[in-house]
Amino acid sequence: MELCYQLPVLPLDRPVPKHVLSRRGAISFSSSSSLFGAPDPRQLSQRRGAISYDSSDQTALYIRMLAVTNKTIKPSFVFTPGDVRVRSQVGFEPERRGSHPYLGVDFRTLHSRAESAGSIPARRIRRLFSFQRHLLSSRLLRGAPHLNTLHILDEDYCGQAKCMLEKVGTWNFDIFLFDRLTNGNSLVFLTFHLLNQYGLIELFQLDMVKVRRFLVLVQEDYHNQNPYHNAVHAADVTQAMHCYLREPKLAQSLTSFDILLGLLAAATHDLDHPGVNQPFLIKTNHYLAALYRNTSVLENHHWRSAVGLLRETDLFSHLPAEDSLGIERQLGSLILATDISRQNDYLSRFRTHLDENSLCLGQSSHRHFSLQMALKCADICNPCRPWELSKQWSEKVTEEFFHQGDIEKKHKLEISPLCDSEANTIASVQIGFMTYVVEPLFAEWARFSDTRLSQTMLGHLGLNKASWSAMEPEASGSSEEGESEPTRATEEPSSRALSQGSQES
Repeated sequence: MELCYQLPVLPLDRPVPKHVLSRRGAISFSSSSSLFGAPDPRQLSQRRGAISYDSSDQTALYIRMLAVTNKTIKPSFVFTPGDVRVRSQVGFEPERRGSHPYLGVDFRTLHSRAESAGSIPARRIRRLFSFQRHLLSSRLLRGAPHLNTLHILDEDYCGQAKCMLEKVGTWNFDIFLFDRLTNGNSLVFLTFHLLNQYGLIELFQLDMVKVRRFLVLVQEDYHNQNPYHNAVHAADVTQAMHCYLREPKLAQSLTSFDILLGLLAAATHDLDHPGVNQPFLIKTNHYLAALYRNTSVLENHHWRSAVGLLRETDLFSHLPAEDSLGIERQLGSLILATDISRQNDYLSRFRTHLDENSLCLGQSSHRHFSLQMALKCADICNPCRPWELSKQWSEKVTEEFFHQGDIEKKHKLEISPLCDSEANTIASVQIGFMTYVVEPLFAEWARFSDTRLSQTMLGHLGLNKASWSAMEPEASGSSEEGESEPTRATEEPSSRALSQGSQES
């Protein structure tokens, strides 16, 4: 039996990739679509699948399928330029999101290691079993009776994670350790803790089950195969955002609504990131680039993906429609501010406000702008972390760049800047990034919020830049090789001293 839904003629020059059909987290729309007053896309298909398109030009490029249980019939879609047909097909297993539609590049395996896909869950299972063996032996030594209950995490590890959350406001917070202690659930645990710590769950009368489900879906929609743009990065940005929200100038001015927006934007700012940059999507004619007209492609996708999950979980369904739409709009404004191509625009505006002393946090628009700048700082704050953390992030982001460059070489495309592993090193990439992007931004942030934390971040930034400079081949000639180690030895204690000082900020 065949069910057919006829839509207007769509100007598609190629089929929409199969992985889009199984997307659970994103709804695509424009200013004329459901975000601004059109019916909820869920009403279109009664939760069997929502079709959302830009009604201004009838560009239906994004199909969102909601998750269905194994007992239900899973629909498949066949696209032609003239219609969209939904066919019932028992046993159909749609391809997961992540594969590149036109180059044959699979985003799921783009940044995967040499090990097989099944080895990762196996390793986690072994780790869980080791937790259980440790727990069992501890109970036997204490004379406690054996329990057959299988815990997800060992109680000792949960206790350590809770202890870390008590210091979540310190700048040397080790998100990598926290992610290990939570078995890869750092984003869920940390964001839920912060929402509860600020009293936002109670204040906005949020359903705790919906909050948890929303955060789990957000974490799932990050690609863990990406070396850098993954859920751990989102958790790290959320923790940094929390540190900035506690700065006196912001803490005295921001409302609870501002704080809620800031935390949600930090947690979702890179949602469903494919592990490649915008120029790559544009020059490969990716459907997202066409959908968003080559403008803030990734940031628009992150925002629409976040809105899709907000609506799927009905997180704000108890609020008036105008309020929930306002949250979605302002969430988009914050996420779009993270577009690095617009860095100079935001920085010059920020500098002008500071020069003229015209930033009045009593105005909602100025508070929102300060949140945008805080999120921008949180997004690229890795060079301002202690060396032990900053170095790991630097290696991860450069690995992701070089993977993209390898893909571009393979398909004979122009290699994007910083993505050529033969022409660049980790040190050269980081020195350039710190000099031209990070330093100007954090110098202005220190003018805005001249606190111990700001000075700590600038101190780490200077030390980390010096450390990378010492690793550059040109900077370490034969006559300087004997001096590099003593120099590094003197830098690391200073970095540790800054880390200890930042714990009190």
